[in-house]
This record gives sequence, C-alpha cells and structure tokens, in this order.
Amino acid sequence: MSDGRSLHVEAAQRGLARVWIDFESALATVPVIARLLGGRLRIEDYRSLLFNLRQQVVEGGRWISRAASNLSHEELRSLFIRHAAAEHRDYRLLEDNYVAAGGDRDVIRSGAKNIGSEALSAFMFHAASRAEPVGMLGAMFVIEGLGNRLAGPWAAAIRDQLGLGEDAVSFLAYHGENDADHLAMFDDALALAVTDEAVAVDVVRHAKVVARLYRLQLEELDNV
Repeated sequence: MSDGRSLHVEAAQRGLARVWIDFESALATVPVIARLLGGRLRIEDYRSLLFNLRQQVVEGGRWISRAASNLSHEELRSLFIRHAAAEHRDYRLLEDNYVAAGGDRDVIRSGAKNIGSEALSAFMFHAASRAEPVGMLGAMFVIEGLGNRLAGPWAAAIRDQLGLGEDAVSFLAYHGENDADHLAMFDDALALAVTDEAVAVDVVRHAKVVARLYRLQLEELDNV
C-alpha cells in the first residue's frame, strides 16, 4: 500500500473511532440500554428488544448481498459475499431466544419493523444499491463493532439479571464471540477499499448515519 493510500486508510480509521465513541456514549442513554446497564432490565424489555431486532436483522444478509452485487472489485466483492453468508440466518437465533425467554415464535415472525428499524433498513438498501457502495463498510463497522464490543457483556448481564439460560441469549453471545473475526475481515476490506480521501469520508459518513439510525431503532421499540 502506498504511503498516500495508507494515510487515507488511517484517516478513515480515526474517523470511525470517533463515531464509535459517540455511538457507545449515546447508547447508554437509550431507555432499554440504560435499564440493562443499571441492573434494572425486565423480562418484557428483553422480549421487546429481541422482537424489534429480529424484524431488521432478517434483512441483514440481503443488503450485504446487494452491496456485493454492485461492487466491481473482485476481492472486495468476495469479502462482502462471505460476510452475507455468515449473517443471513442470524434472525433464527433471535427467534429461538425469544421463545426461550417466554415469547411465541409465531408472534415474533409476524412482527413489523418499528419506525427506527424502517429508517435503518431503508438507508441500508438505498446505500447498497449505489454503484461501488464501498461506504457500506462504515455501516458494517458500527454493527460489527456493537457485536464485538458490547454483545458479550450484554448477554452476560441479561442472563444474570433475568435468570435466563444460554439458550435465551445465544444471539448476543454468538456475536460477542465471533464478531472479532468479522472485524478482522472489515480491516482487510477497508485496506482494499479506501483509495483516496473521498472514499475515506464516505465510509465515515455511512458510519455516522448508521450509528444514529441504529440508536433510533432502539429508542423506538414497539413503535410501529
């Protein structure tokens, strides 16, 4: 990698780090997360979280696949395709966890996206439909970062506060254990994708938008 290109990759990494710091701080103020962090989570809060996440997660593999289909860089496209394959059945874990937490599988499967999830999903598909949608790496950074950095501790806290078994927190636990590998793949993709300042700016902008919309999804639980 040329020195100039390395500088652009480093600029993107610094920008993404700032987005993450702001995102994590803001998440702590969202009611359901504040209750979790304060040791006050209720079983109905957790079922609501699972229910609402499932309606958006079920589409995750689809927008990643769409983004891949619009990339001309063969190696980058392959990374996106592998990521889509790893993600496309995550919603089944959410359904299993919902049932283990006392919910009904038919209910979660028939649910609608809340207004925050609608905004997040719409942005994802819009951005993924662009030609050469390398900015989507910013979206992946936020979502995979949440899994890598927060999902594991959240899973443990939910299990302990609610007295649930592993079968009720496997979605979060899985991402806490495996998203480090996904972030390593992200680093490879970033090095391939960020060729100039404009791409670096685009990646960081996508991360900012997705961070805000993901938080909106959690703020608007059950608001359809």
